[in-house]
Amino acid sequence: MASKVFTAKGLTKIYGSGEVEVRALQDVDFDITAGEVVVLLGPSGSGKSTLLNIMGGLDQATSGRLLFKDTELTTLNDRALTLYRRERVGFVFQFYNLVPSLTAYENVALVTQISKRPLKPADALALVGLEGRMNHFPAQLSGGEQQRVAIGRAIAKRPEVLLCDEPTGALDSKTGIRVIEALLTASAELQTTTLIITHNAAIQSVANRVFFFADGRIARTEINEARQSAAELVW
Repeated sequence: MASKVFTAKGLTKIYGSGEVEVRALQDVDFDITAGEVVVLLGPSGSGKSTLLNIMGGLDQATSGRLLFKDTELTTLNDRALTLYRRERVGFVFQFYNLVPSLTAYENVALVTQISKRPLKPADALALVGLEGRMNHFPAQLSGGEQQRVAIGRAIAKRPEVLLCDEPTGALDSKTGIRVIEALLTASAELQTTTLIITHNAAIQSVANRVFFFADGRIARTEINEARQSAAELVW
């Protein structure tokens, strides 16, 4: 039986107050086990990114509890959350945020300098299929290649958790499939628990489970008994 990595109980996030109060998350409960791939689906403003930010230690919940293994993230101070992000979590966003003056190799190497047990930059890039592009600068790479560099950078510190917010949002279907393939390969190789936010319903078929969001809640959860590979995706 896989161990629990995340446990949420009554997780709530409120922005503003009084008449301008916005409940971005409302009483969200879930468990996520080690090595799972979970896709979060739902319209803009439904709470997906808010949840991911709290899980990644980028934001604090207003109320409720969120545990990472035996650590209650909802009680940590800023310093402890910074250490958690640095040592446990890899982030992949829609926009790649690469340093334009550094090569792909150098962009990944930046992360390995602050990690306790990093992958070699060349190994991280090989995992995402870019062993032949290591010495290229971002401007010399396609959008999909830049995103794969960003994934290589995220996995180079061997994170226990990989949080991905619209990683294919700026890409065409063929390129997006290659990016999902890179994410799944890295997740499987490193046994990383992976969450992927997407507006693209086709991507849900690669997940172990799918959380469907609406109005700040997980409206329903579905289990994929037979997951598809990235190569089988069509959108």
